[in-house]
This record gives sequence, C-alpha cells and structure tokens, in this order.
Amino acid sequence: MDISALLHAFDWITVAAGFGVGLIVGLTGVGGGSLMTPLLISVFHLDKAVAIGTDLWFAGLTKVSGSVAHHRHGHVDYRITKLLLWGSIPASIATMTYMHLVGLTKAANAALTYALGVALVLTAVTVLLRPVWHRVGIWLERWITPSRQPVLTVLCGLILGVLVSLSSIGAGAVGATLILLMYPRMEMRKLVGTDIAHAVPLTIVAGIGHATMGNVHWVLLIELLLGSLPAIWLGARLTKILPDTITRLALCTSLLFAAKKVLLVA
Repeated sequence: MDISALLHAFDWITVAAGFGVGLIVGLTGVGGGSLMTPLLISVFHLDKAVAIGTDLWFAGLTKVSGSVAHHRHGHVDYRITKLLLWGSIPASIATMTYMHLVGLTKAANAALTYALGVALVLTAVTVLLRPVWHRVGIWLERWITPSRQPVLTVLCGLILGVLVSLSSIGAGAVGATLILLMYPRMEMRKLVGTDIAHAVPLTIVAGIGHATMGNVHWVLLIELLLGSLPAIWLGARLTKILPDTITRLALCTSLLFAAKKVLLVA
C-alpha cells in the first residue's frame, strides 16, 4: 500500500478525537483514560470491555515516552514504584484471571460499568482538590509513619491494580494523589515521574489481560495514537498560557458529565 492509500485508509474523525484527548492530557497531566474510555463508549459505541481494553493500551503507550523522560532526569523514585507494583501487578493479574473465569456475563458487565463510573468520580475529585491533598498528606504524617509507609504503599498499589484493570482509569490522577498522601514531602517532579513509571507496566499488564479476551480494537487504537501523540506535546506547551484553575474546572466538569452518562446506561 502506498502512502496516499494508507492516509486514505485512516478514519480522520478518530484521529481528531485522539488529538482532542491528547491535548487535554498535555494541558492537565491527567491520563487519557479518564476521557478516552467514555469517548469510546458514547461516541464510537464500543462495548464497555473493548473500550476499557483499548484504552489501557492507549494509556500505556502514551505514557512510555514520559516515563523515559522522567527516568533520564532522575525524577523516578524506584523504591516507591516497586512497592506500588508489588501490590498492583498481582491485583491486576488476579482481577483479569477472575474475569477470564466468569466471562463477560451481565453481572460482570454491570460491575465494569460501576467501576468505570466510580473511577471517573474519583478522578474528578482528585483533580478538583489537587491543591488540598498536600496539606491532607502533611496532616496524616502522624499516622502514616516511615515504618508504615511500605505496607500502605503496597496496599495503594493493590487498590490501583483492581481499579485500573476494571475501568482503565486511576493510574494517573488517583495514583498520584495516593502517592502524595503517603509521601507529602516528595518533590512534585519526582511524584509525577514515579506515578508515570508505575502506570506504564500496570496498564500494559492489564491491557495484555484484556487483549487475551479479545477486548482491544487495534485499528482504532492506532488511529487514536496518531492524533494524540503530537497533541500531548502541544498541550504540554500550552500549559504556560492557560491558567491551571480553568483547565482543572473544565476537566472536572467533563469527568462528572462522563460519569453520569456511563452510570445512567448501567
């Protein structure tokens, strides 16, 4: 196939949708799953399980370059990343194994719907109250002592593993918030780098699990990536122009609207 035929073969509406989500990801730093999964369900009319599986690969692949960049700059705390993975990877494998065993029954589909709705609401709350979580983390230091941090971090990873596997959402904003609550004195750039470094293997493992069940639309995924990758780069540069408060409020409104739409069709 020549270049012109290849370009003609792409669905440019899908590429444009990927561009829009990528732009928001670049502007806000919130993972594309929070917006991509509802988009795949409501606009592209994918089955919920296929939308979740496709988005897991979308999230994992779009975060790879960011993870490499943070690694090169020394912005990843690998001790915390390993603790999170000790909880999240076994939890993801266990969740996907259970889904394999029970299959996509009506009850399982309902569970995916509610998990997606809850994850969207949690992401909206974490984004909206982003400036508050640091103060909450400082206040929690009296109970979350250094000796308790490792066990609690593994527990946070376990929660993220289940949530991400069921909904494709949570590895970004929710994960970063949990890390901030556990380690409120961590530098923001290290917090972001650690969160992304943890999100990549988690989303890929969960994505592999969904792929083995046939829950990935590969052609749609390629078209979405084609639009989103340059848009993430552009959005990251536009953050210097747009006020953070405006972008956070707009994103939270979109997330809550998406959550309402998903839960209403449960």
